[in-house]
Amino acid sequence: MTDLLVIIFPMLLVDILSPVLLAAMIFAAGSARPVLNSGAILMGHTLAYLAVGLLISYGVDALAERFEHPRPADFLFEFLLGLACLYGAFAVCGGSASTEHNPKGELTPGSCLLYGMVINVVGAPFALPYVAVISQILDAELSLTASMTVLLGYNVAYAAPFTLVPLSVLAMGDEARPILERVNGWMARGADLLMPWLLFALGLFLLTDVALYWLTGEPLPIG
Repeated sequence: MTDLLVIIFPMLLVDILSPVLLAAMIFAAGSARPVLNSGAILMGHTLAYLAVGLLISYGVDALAERFEHPRPADFLFEFLLGLACLYGAFAVCGGSASTEHNPKGELTPGSCLLYGMVINVVGAPFALPYVAVISQILDAELSLTASMTVLLGYNVAYAAPFTLVPLSVLAMGDEARPILERVNGWMARGADLLMPWLLFALGLFLLTDVALYWLTGEPLPIG
């Protein structure tokens, strides 16, 4: 368990670099109910993130036997996915990785809760570290209870830094927003620098796996 936590902690630090979520929370912090609305966005995002993690875990586990005996058609799909990742890496080099997607219309706690869930789709490229964490949890072959505990703990640790948005607004009022916007600017620049390399590395890995399969009949040894 300790070895697993050591592996996933750096992934958590990369995963937290989510300018999409932070920007939406800061935007909500400027509404009529800043604490409730920004907190609702975080709650919606966390609930959806955990649900997606559980679905991926069960899905990957169910498909494990299929991946041990893949067909050529599977590698054709992997080849196309690898090309898409490389294209995405070059497409976001200009800084579009941190493009803001703020909620529209009047903000209420209910609409912010739903929008927090939608952010998981809008910010899909930033989920790569989360998928890697799930893969590591599955590879560790823990019990079901232990796996769910680690996954839940990861999601709580992920959400913890973002609670500073409603807490700072609660403590400082309107004076907190300029500070939060500066922090968001730093994170956005970091994401613009990091995301192209993440997508490039994933695309290169997928294409290498496909090339090895086509040359030798066997994919990369994983696990």
